[in-house]
Amino acid sequence: MPKPDSTSETALETLLKARIAASGPIALADYMATCLLHPAHGYYTTRDPLGRAGDFVTAPEISQMFGELLGLCLAQAWVDQGAPPRFILAELGPGRGTLMADLLRATRAVPGFHAAAGLHLVEASPSLRNAQQVALGGFSVTWADSIDALPDDAPLFLIANEFFDALPIRQFTRHIDGWCETIVGVAQGALAKGYAAPLALPALAHRLDDTKPGDVVETRPEATPILARIGAQITAHGGAALIIDYGNWRSRGDTLQALRNHSFADPFAAAGHADLTAHVDFEALAQAAHPALATGLTDQGALLARLGIGARAERLSRNLTGASLENHLAATQRLTRPEEMGSLFKALALYAAHSPAPPGFD
Repeated sequence: MPKPDSTSETALETLLKARIAASGPIALADYMATCLLHPAHGYYTTRDPLGRAGDFVTAPEISQMFGELLGLCLAQAWVDQGAPPRFILAELGPGRGTLMADLLRATRAVPGFHAAAGLHLVEASPSLRNAQQVALGGFSVTWADSIDALPDDAPLFLIANEFFDALPIRQFTRHIDGWCETIVGVAQGALAKGYAAPLALPALAHRLDDTKPGDVVETRPEATPILARIGAQITAHGGAALIIDYGNWRSRGDTLQALRNHSFADPFAAAGHADLTAHVDFEALAQAAHPALATGLTDQGALLARLGIGARAERLSRNLTGASLENHLAATQRLTRPEEMGSLFKALALYAAHSPAPPGFD
């Protein structure tokens, strides 16, 4: 889809301005959800956002090693739980299907793993579903619009890479009289951020001890029922969930950002034509998954090192020369080095109390 120039108004901007003119400012979470998933003009519903021709690149698109190692991690967790003869293998927000394709290729030699797995992908984007179908053409796949559509009567082995960061956030700034929620209105003819009147919010009472007036706290309401479902199924039937995203253990600060053409952009410009995300609060995810247990938070680079990326990278490099070898080495460094994705991205695993933690996690 052609991208508008910096001076033109997108179709979704026009719709949002009309809505705000009729009903008043909207919550930031509502704005994000509309920009990303509007059925006719939403970012994810109208395009494939990945790769050089898109707006960003995820770890599975950088190197096959990412999906391979995480796949073997899940497979070992399955073995450690007695290799149940039937389980749900699921991915939330599978992109082009690259991660799952690499995962399945790496695990095909694990006895019984593929035969026991029922493959389910939770994906809302029609264009990305088409890409996933191509990538996974040799496998039987069931697509779901939400996690609630997954079977809930078997162990769940799930992976979510850069899924939660795209869920809409509510954003609150602490005020001497309570919390002011971020809203979106129109100022000087353009969509712009504003603030609602301060309110006392019992749900944020626990943040009064570690914040001061002016501090920003973000919550992600849509994540709570997703994690509750994952935690309940793992507790009842077994399994494990691997969550990889950027963020930290507890939310603090304004982390809303927009990506367009592989560069940061104004989140309130070109509505529907930029990816909107915010840092993940892993503490909130872990709490929502109770009674499932959560591991400690691990840097992506450290996790991949523990899972053997060094040996895998060396093996793949043996038959490479020239530009292919340089690209392979650069991809390995991009995934693992602290100054690149290695420490920005974190990993959290969920598992049942009667099971060991997945390999590579504290």
